[in-house]
Amino acid sequence: KGRCRAVISGRGSAITMRIVPLPRSVYECLKSKKLVDGCDDDLLMVAKALKCNNKESTLTPESALAALLDSLDDIDNNGNALLEAPILYKGHSVKAVRSTNGEVYIPRKEESSKDGEDEPENVDGLEEYNLAQECLRIGMDKEACVSETNDALNDADAIAMEKWRQDMRGSALAGFQLAMRAGPLCEEPVQGVAVILESAEIAMREDSTKKITPAKELSGGMVVAALRSGIRCALLSRPARIVEGHLKLTLHSSLAGLGSLHAVLSKRRGRVVTDSMVDGTDLIQVTATIPQAESFGLAPELLKKSSGEVTAPELVFSHWEVLEEDPFWVPTTEDEREDHGDLTTASDSDALKYIRSVRSRKGLLVDSSKIVVAAEKQRT
Repeated sequence: KGRCRAVISGRGSAITMRIVPLPRSVYECLKSKKLVDGCDDDLLMVAKALKCNNKESTLTPESALAALLDSLDDIDNNGNALLEAPILYKGHSVKAVRSTNGEVYIPRKEESSKDGEDEPENVDGLEEYNLAQECLRIGMDKEACVSETNDALNDADAIAMEKWRQDMRGSALAGFQLAMRAGPLCEEPVQGVAVILESAEIAMREDSTKKITPAKELSGGMVVAALRSGIRCALLSRPARIVEGHLKLTLHSSLAGLGSLHAVLSKRRGRVVTDSMVDGTDLIQVTATIPQAESFGLAPELLKKSSGEVTAPELVFSHWEVLEEDPFWVPTTEDEREDHGDLTTASDSDALKYIRSVRSRKGLLVDSSKIVVAAEKQRT
């Protein structure tokens, strides 16, 4: 989960990347380039996940931060960071593929390999593909990178590494920025994500003068588009959550209107923060928070349900909060299927409802929200 191999248009190159969550405290450390309060546990967790040091006994918050800063390529203002694995930066995971058709290796689909036949060993690019995949287990440990890949680069790999550093690395940075600016769910900015570039494969060929050059033209736009698509695919392979804005509302209510007030707020996923009596009156001042998407039509409903016992609320922006609902959740157990039916998507999910609403308002492709269970049954 979280790893994707993006093949550039024309199959002249492929880039492998990985997506991991980036806690806010670790992001603050990377931006300030120093340890912040309460970041030790998150730093160690991220460092272990990325294998910054295979010797966990010697891993400290200081060494973890130093390893991340050494690999840091870019950091934005939304809590995202782009890292380049040491094995890629030093060129050990940059592989030159000498193929007859000028293309990198593309694994066969699972459906086409169900007959039990093994992949032929003489397929163009298969050896370089396996070597690049083998490099991924090293992670971001510099010592392991030096000890396990101490062989000198051959001429083709050295030329491929030079191509990566001069022409493709800058475009990969632009692809990262585009992917973080518009995520795959609602085309909204992404928050709290670390993208790690791990390996690259470039198809090479020899011309008439025995000079090794890239087999196909690799323009910057092709690299940008491939990396953007790869990051979006990797994001969808991990659990995703949406962040919604919450409003702070302040209103006054009599004792008779409290019941209807709490019922309306509960239906709209609101939470009461404080309630206190107003001096010299029989009114209660209520302060609550409510999701912004649920605030439309709140005042008329409060007045109608309470028969005028509740005043019109004053709404101001409060904070952002993660909606802890999986928009792609589907029932799997027997109890869940009895409650929700054998659905392909959770039609009653608030997160999925918001995603469909935003995509529809932006004119993006929206899957059908009408899911018919047992459509063959007669309707009366």
